[in-house]
Amino acid sequence: MKYLIVGLGNIGDEYNDTRHNIGFTVLDAMALASGTFFKDSRYGATCDIKYKSRRFILLKPSTFMNLSGNAVSYWLQKEKIPLENLLVIVDDLSLPTGTIRMRPKGSDGGHNGLAHINSVLGTDNYSRIRIGIGSNFRKGGQIDYVLSTWTSEEKHLLKDKIESAIEMIKSFGTIGLELTMTKFNKPVEKNSGLDGVANNNNPPDSLS
Repeated sequence: MKYLIVGLGNIGDEYNDTRHNIGFTVLDAMALASGTFFKDSRYGATCDIKYKSRRFILLKPSTFMNLSGNAVSYWLQKEKIPLENLLVIVDDLSLPTGTIRMRPKGSDGGHNGLAHINSVLGTDNYSRIRIGIGSNFRKGGQIDYVLSTWTSEEKHLLKDKIESAIEMIKSFGTIGLELTMTKFNKPVEKNSGLDGVANNNNPPDSLS
């Protein structure tokens, strides 16, 4: 059984460790914990992880957010992976920082990476892990916020959350989507202690 695990983010040193690159961060941590390394491939960097007779192909697209669908479509076809074995890890402004939710499908929620994947695949019927980055910014500050690095407090909070996301990925491939959601999805905490400013802005068009 093969699975395509896609972490969304933007390539380039200037985007390392930013909120918008949480998908890359999770996959980097998973590769490191498994003793594997990413290699440059077409449309992105990839690595293979074998776990309990499953093969997880981790993909960090090199297309930037707005063209993420090109990388996803190519690797699904290249590896002949069915849509039900696709899992996308993405940042989410609507969730408190560190909150993790697995969903079986859904709209792009204003995220241009998901929007392009939906457009290229012609469907939003694929699994995703949404990791909350909060909305602690004032009007007009969304782009700077999502492209900023984590605070020390956020990094401390995220350490365990990233480990949880890795366990969710493994669970997705072994016990399936529904059981994984039952096991890991927790009620969203409305007051995380880190997010304090309401967000009514539209998502950025360039890199989101």
